[in-house]
Amino acid sequence: MGLRADMPLLARHEGEWEGEYRHVDREGNLLDRHRVRMTCRVVDDAAYHQINRYTWDDGRTETHEFPGTYLGGGRCGFDTERLKGEFRELDDTTMYLTWEYKGRPLRLYEMIVLSADGATRSRVWQWLEDGVCVRRTLIDERRVG
Repeated sequence: MGLRADMPLLARHEGEWEGEYRHVDREGNLLDRHRVRMTCRVVDDAAYHQINRYTWDDGRTETHEFPGTYLGGGRCGFDTERLKGEFRELDDTTMYLTWEYKGRPLRLYEMIVLSADGATRSRVWQWLEDGVCVRRTLIDERRVG
């Protein structure tokens, strides 16, 4: 079997997404807010590739690519110069990711929930340092292509 068959929810995420990231501290105070345009695709039914394009109100931009490798058993992994992690489907609407920033004592846990119609998704990251949540990221996105 291939990636699409083993991870049908991931395949449903293929396309273009736009949304907003809101980073908050432990008390819920806003630390940062920026827009995102994201491209998600399955490549040759054997790999996943994601491109994130971030834009801030002050004109700053960043682009990051996340090539994922299908590990089998319904799991994908990624290993870039900044991040290393893994993701899997929990059920027919929810994905779960764990990753770490290389060279930093942070571990991140993300949950992504896709709406039944596939038009929107919500994402939550928890940033843990030495087992303590130090930050959260809240992301709301809509499919644009």
